[in-house]
Amino acid sequence: MNRFLFVTADFLSRPPGFYVMIVAMAACTALVPFGLTNVITYALSVAAIVITGVVLIQGYRDTAAIHAKLDELIVALNEARNDVVGLEHADPKEIRAKLDRLEKEAAADAGALMPDARLGAPPTPAS
Repeated sequence: MNRFLFVTADFLSRPPGFYVMIVAMAACTALVPFGLTNVITYALSVAAIVITGVVLIQGYRDTAAIHAKLDELIVALNEARNDVVGLEHADPKEIRAKLDRLEKEAAADAGALMPDARLGAPPTPAS
């Protein structure tokens, strides 16, 4: 089923799939004078649901690809900590705790480099 959904989302997210959806909606609109408003309403509702699903699936694929690329960069850098790889699968509380710890470490590192540096504060000119 997943394969079918991904293939369908891939087709509908490209211009030919978009044109198919436009033609289907135009055909539904052309049927209005024949008194088929219930059928047309149903068809357009299904089309809206399908388009929403396409957007969600494409968003999932994009996010998964970005996470894979970031994980590759983390693993490739010898200085980076690998404990953040796969963090997107963790509990939200665990993600928040990790983010807080990383922000504190970044602030401490920035403070060691520039005593006036604060997280979120604009950089001050060096004297």
